[in-house]
Amino acid sequence: MIKRAFDVLASAAGLVILSPLLLVLAVAVKLESPGPVFYRATRIGRGGVPFRLFKFRSMIAGADRQGPGITTAGDSRVTGVGRVLRRTKLDELPQLFNVLKGDMSVVGPRPEDPRYVALYTPEQQEVLSVRPGITSPASVRYRHEEAVLTGPDWETIYIQQVMPEKLSIDLEYARHASLRRDIGILAQTFLALFR
Repeated sequence: MIKRAFDVLASAAGLVILSPLLLVLAVAVKLESPGPVFYRATRIGRGGVPFRLFKFRSMIAGADRQGPGITTAGDSRVTGVGRVLRRTKLDELPQLFNVLKGDMSVVGPRPEDPRYVALYTPEQQEVLSVRPGITSPASVRYRHEEAVLTGPDWETIYIQQVMPEKLSIDLEYARHASLRRDIGILAQTFLALFR
């Protein structure tokens, strides 16, 4: 109950305070390339329930039908504005709507694409016992994940190395989550933006 109250207050306050920035970013996305302002991706949430995750569109329209579900280093589908949005993580701000709606939490394991959730072991599926978050300990650690996913075997690297490591970190979080820890992770996330 306390975590949900914190999520509602934080996301509502964030949307109000950041509304001028959200408007500027929406206009920048729209002016650079044709297509919608938001990208709505299917992700798996708490209890294994699919939901639509909101992001500012950082790729050309229809990019999800023209390549892999994970963005790799130097992906040609990413727009100029999209590169800035991704580097600064500003593309994630619309997920405040997901938090307000109850699909997500401010802090929690990052929601994954259904294709990769299907590969989870029974132990890894425990991560689905909590609401996914905008940020997590694993997302702080793997802030520059795209740089790791290079070369022709990028998906193998993701499935065999990156995904298990991220899940291990987020499983530990899910088993020991607390509001105090969430505030610490938010502080780490903020500091990571400047590294």
